[in-house]
Amino acid sequence: MSTLKNKIDFAVIVSVNNANPNGDPLNGNRPRVNYEGLGELSDVSIKRKIRNRLMQEDEKIFVQSDDNKVDDYPSLRKRAEGEITSWTDREKAAILACEKWIDVRAFGQVFAYGSGAGTASGISIGIRGPVSIHPAFSVAPVLDRISSTQITKSVSGEGDGSKRGSDTMGMKHRVDHGVYVFYGSMNPQLAEKTGFSDKDAEAIKEAIKTLFRNDASSARPEGSMEVYKVYWWEHNSKNGQYSSAKVHRLLKVEATSEQPKSIEDYKITRGDLDGLNCEEIDGE
Repeated sequence: MSTLKNKIDFAVIVSVNNANPNGDPLNGNRPRVNYEGLGELSDVSIKRKIRNRLMQEDEKIFVQSDDNKVDDYPSLRKRAEGEITSWTDREKAAILACEKWIDVRAFGQVFAYGSGAGTASGISIGIRGPVSIHPAFSVAPVLDRISSTQITKSVSGEGDGSKRGSDTMGMKHRVDHGVYVFYGSMNPQLAEKTGFSDKDAEAIKEAIKTLFRNDASSARPEGSMEVYKVYWWEHNSKNGQYSSAKVHRLLKVEATSEQPKSIEDYKITRGDLDGLNCEEIDGE
């Protein structure tokens, strides 16, 4: 299978209503906010959701979360040892890993395991992937749009039930409303090294379009997060006609009111560059 032919840039608009899009474990799991008060979704969380969607479509994924695994391996090391029988030839092992797992050939992976029992002992292999994704930031500040609610359990988790324990109290946080934007690129030169193909690019495009399918949780109720629009620019060459920064600047999303409450309260415009076509895709 041939690798990615032309450079690709993309941008994604995400709408959030009454959800915690990405909690910060260092801040009581409150929604992530930067120093300017803008909401943030880390690139790691976005890649996690892409991996989950790809896995739901029966793609082979190396970095599986513990609560959403499709095999019995207890760790990444065990998965690596179980699926790649020999790591003595580093180059061959890297090629096999890229062939086996779409997230490895897309995002790259570091296989670094210390000495000990197992075929992957004492190795350090770095694979640089062709797909890069930026963190997402909200268009307008959300710091004053975060609501926190104290919650209690109706039963005691510990003790004899005669009194409430400390584990019965908790907090839930949500962003009342926010519109986030993130950007990404696909590099054909790096795709040649990992075997990332045009078919893989299409699979990731579909995963982004349906990013929040089957992603509901207590923090993100069904329908509270939505991919509103995907912008997909395919260049006519490996190097691309324009830099990614110039392409990403074509999309402008601006709030039209001081307190936007829905996606209709934003103005979305997209500029054009000579010879560069953009596919606008509605999210699910």
